[in-house]
Amino acid sequence: MKNGLKLAAGVGATLLAALPAWAQDAAGNVAETVTETAPAAAAAFVPTAEMVNKGDVAWMLVASAFVLMMSVPALALFYGGLVRTKNMLSVLMQVLTIVCVAALVWFAWGYSMTFTSGGDWNKVVGGFSKVFLKGVDPTTFAATFSNGVYLPEYIFVIFQMTFACITPALIVGAFAERVKFTPLVIFVVAWLTLAYFPIAHMVWYWAGPDFLHAAPDDSGLLWGWGALDFAGGTVVHINAGIAGLVGCLVIGPRLGYKSEPMPPHSLVMTMIGASLLWIGWFGFNAGSGLEANAFGALAFINTFTATAAAGVTWAVIEQIIHKKPSLLGAASGVVAGLVAITPAAGFAHPGTAILLGAVASAICFVFVTTVKNKLKYDDTLDVFGIHCVGGIVGAIGTGIVADPALGGQGWIDYTAPVAKAGAYDMAGQVMTQLWAVGTTVLWTGVVSTVLFLALKHTIGLRPSKEVETEGLDINEHGERAYNY
Repeated sequence: MKNGLKLAAGVGATLLAALPAWAQDAAGNVAETVTETAPAAAAAFVPTAEMVNKGDVAWMLVASAFVLMMSVPALALFYGGLVRTKNMLSVLMQVLTIVCVAALVWFAWGYSMTFTSGGDWNKVVGGFSKVFLKGVDPTTFAATFSNGVYLPEYIFVIFQMTFACITPALIVGAFAERVKFTPLVIFVVAWLTLAYFPIAHMVWYWAGPDFLHAAPDDSGLLWGWGALDFAGGTVVHINAGIAGLVGCLVIGPRLGYKSEPMPPHSLVMTMIGASLLWIGWFGFNAGSGLEANAFGALAFINTFTATAAAGVTWAVIEQIIHKKPSLLGAASGVVAGLVAITPAAGFAHPGTAILLGAVASAICFVFVTTVKNKLKYDDTLDVFGIHCVGGIVGAIGTGIVADPALGGQGWIDYTAPVAKAGAYDMAGQVMTQLWAVGTTVLWTGVVSTVLFLALKHTIGLRPSKEVETEGLDINEHGERAYNY
């Protein structure tokens, strides 16, 4: 509130008079002064094009393209290489279609549900005031995290759209090779509406005095708690990972699981996909600061160092245990590191980012190689073992690595980003992170279970045994990846 009033004071008494009622009430004496010195009918503050930095615009457009690349082609190739030849095209088609459908849903009601006020329901979900991007045009703006600095609102819509596209695409890896196409698309639309948009709103919707022009206490539930999630540890990875686990349990294991070999058909393709994911992730993490500034650079280098450490850690573990470090293992470690650093990217020091990546990689290794085998669930491409587990490690670890005593940024005051050394409560922040993780797991777990069970017992989720045996490519899409 103080920062909002400072901004208003800096642009003159007329703008102070334009503060909405909530600001005047919260300001007390200031409200009285405004009433006495300025006309009640003064025009509301409206950002102008002069408040837009072209460097920020250019960077955010590039970052958005990078995040889209993470879905198509990166994730599609990464997943496609890991399945058997007879199912490769089905995975590519699923990822491609999910991206297309999610983009349209985001345009229609997703942006509004995520980034507008939801009235009485605002703690958990937004409203419908901007459905079909109503009121959004080249003259409207969305604030960055610095007072008085704005982006064209279309850019904010585009950047967040790419996140909405990749998150449900991640889910399909958990039950790849055994799900029907049409029910999957229906699930994605419902899941985005009931799980992704509410969680994204709870974590990222902050309507401070200079952000989308709403009340400073008009924020999502997890943001209001003070949970830290720079680029989507809860919103993207835990969210998708839990949904994937529920899906693979409801659908059941693949035919022949544990009784016949099911090796990846092209690790070369998987390597290409993983590499493109890493490159695209720089837009994912560094772009989440919404500006071309030092915090973007911090998120960039942390994404680099944490991922490198995670890839090395997985390879070293395999060298020790199996005497042969595998390409699949190294690629899995890289993804685990990318996942873990996502919530901490703008808060950690590069040194602690290395430690976070290494720890996450080791824990994900245990889940992928040991826990999954003992519990006998068929998480085909380890969506739960890497994205959910890595996301949980990263989300909780963010509370540690953000500590200024460890070189972190503390709880950043986004109206004037400055680390607040000495005011950071690590134990309290870790507890807040745990609450955020638990809320995400519970919310999306319940929603995903209801949706999967409803589809299973109505139109069905799984193809026939004959179709699954022959492969989804030829039966679901009438094509084969390789004609030989």
